[in-house]
Amino acid sequence: MLTLHVADGSPESAVLVDGARLAAVGPYEELAAAHQDARLRRWPGILTPGLLNPYGPELLEQTYHPDPREAAEFGTEPVTGERARALFRADPARLGASARRGVQRLLAHGTVAVAGELTGRAAQDAVRRAGLAVGQRPPNLPGPAALSPTPLVLLPRLAAGGPARFAVFDVPDRAALVRQGAGTCVATVLGGRLVYRAR
Repeated sequence: MLTLHVADGSPESAVLVDGARLAAVGPYEELAAAHQDARLRRWPGILTPGLLNPYGPELLEQTYHPDPREAAEFGTEPVTGERARALFRADPARLGASARRGVQRLLAHGTVAVAGELTGRAAQDAVRRAGLAVGQRPPNLPGPAALSPTPLVLLPRLAAGGPARFAVFDVPDRAALVRQGAGTCVATVLGGRLVYRAR
């Protein structure tokens, strides 16, 4: 089934999704007129190609993402440094669950690709199962390993025939996205599937 995604702030870059591929990219009015049978998903903000997070190993193998049930013990924010390493040494089984929760955090920040060499099976499996693309690290990293507001590495333009992989941010334009950060994500699509939707 065809699905037409459009964001109110970028109607000129609507996308028509057919399975895991982009069937067309263009102005919403043109795509809607040509594909009246397509299911419509309308979003606030802007539709973008999504983000590459260049810190895959740091966020998925060296950071512990607590389960919400562990909030009393660890809080709700990612645990880094020696404390995270000690948790993984004490219980290596934590790596898999942490990597899966880390991937969910990435998706909630409009991440559609990660970079950096993932050496552990748990992180590799979490990335593969989610459908995240794996890319190259940029030559100049954009700051410390983080989810939001940095790094903010936008991927190249969407194109017909390419993978149906994109994110929508509730901001008026890209400049506002840079200022406000990836926490403004309202939807992330990978392989044509809506893998994150803000409540």
